[in-house]
Amino acid sequence: MVFSVGGDLVAAWKIIPLAHWSVVATYYRKVFTLDYLLATYKKPMVAIIDGAVMGGGVGISIHSTFRIVTENTIFAMPEASIGLFPDVGASYFLSRLPGFFGEYMGLTGTRLDAAEMLAVKLGTHFVPSQKLQSLEKALEKLVASSNATCLATMSIVINKFAQEVKVKPTSPISRYKILRHNCKNDPYVCFINNKYGSHLSLSLSLSHTCVSFR
Repeated sequence: MVFSVGGDLVAAWKIIPLAHWSVVATYYRKVFTLDYLLATYKKPMVAIIDGAVMGGGVGISIHSTFRIVTENTIFAMPEASIGLFPDVGASYFLSRLPGFFGEYMGLTGTRLDAAEMLAVKLGTHFVPSQKLQSLEKALEKLVASSNATCLATMSIVINKFAQEVKVKPTSPISRYKILRHNCKNDPYVCFINNKYGSHLSLSLSLSHTCVSFR
């Protein structure tokens, strides 16, 4: 199971004043090496994302074959809000989302719930949290009974617990579509005259995040 929000940044921030910068660099080298290992791993992997997963937590779950989400799931890559960039392989998986939604997520740090993750293929299955324990036991039983677990068989087992969920009308996906339409299909450049008409501003706003260039 994955539940990770910014723990690595907090640790790095505390270490920097006490140790040489190379200590933090070594730590992140290990983190990104692990992310690469998981992304290129040949055997099927299952990530159960039951809670908030952002940044580093995304890196150890997003590359899994099966990415199971629940009603508790919150997903984001919010690095831009602290002056960083989306890392842990985000340039790979965000750039492959429909349209320019990945770039939109990277710029705004917008948060997605389970239904939204499924809609943009970041998640593969929705399973209610109360069924997770039964799902884990079923998968453990499957793995124990087979030397080479088949992807199709694993999918069948997971589908027994999976349910369909719908995206809310107020979803960030809907707001992104409006933004893209109003910006003539270019999510990067949306110039709007301010009330004084003296200059143009580029603004992408969503919930609590606004990226603005003047």
